[in-house]
Amino acid sequence: MYKKFVMKIYRLHEVQNLPISMDQAWLFLSDPKNLKTITPDYMGFEILGGDEKMIYPGQIIKYIVTPVMGIATKWVTEITHVREGEYFVDEQRIGPYALWHHKHFIRPIENGIEMEDIIDYKIPFGILGQMIHPIIVKPKLKEIFNYRQKKLVELFGEYKS
Repeated sequence: MYKKFVMKIYRLHEVQNLPISMDQAWLFLSDPKNLKTITPDYMGFEILGGDEKMIYPGQIIKYIVTPVMGIATKWVTEITHVREGEYFVDEQRIGPYALWHHKHFIRPIENGIEMEDIIDYKIPFGILGQMIHPIIVKPKLKEIFNYRQKKLVELFGEYKS
């Protein structure tokens, strides 16, 4: 008898506080053009289309990204949910993951906002994907979000409670 292989779903959960208003945060986060600003340059991130308007449900955004070993990858996401000024969700339609579901929340806090990202994702390639996750994928995602946090502090300042 054989064991059925079950693809694991991983989660990345990041929280950052910024000393800006809800309106400032929403204006920045809901503009797809700002993705390039908060993505490391070495990733060769370029938006190919779909960034003409602020986010809305059903919006398709197309990118090229070079996350690992100089291999350019086409990535297509759809904005599936938007609650103006509070949150939005993007889901991969074409790209490097077997599943990518990214929730972006902003909430008011004293002296600023709390920004929360929750990403649920699956790696392709079955057991091989699960083996490379802790070695390549998870550290790369953490590195990208660390860069993003530092860049947002550069842009908006450090939060002080």
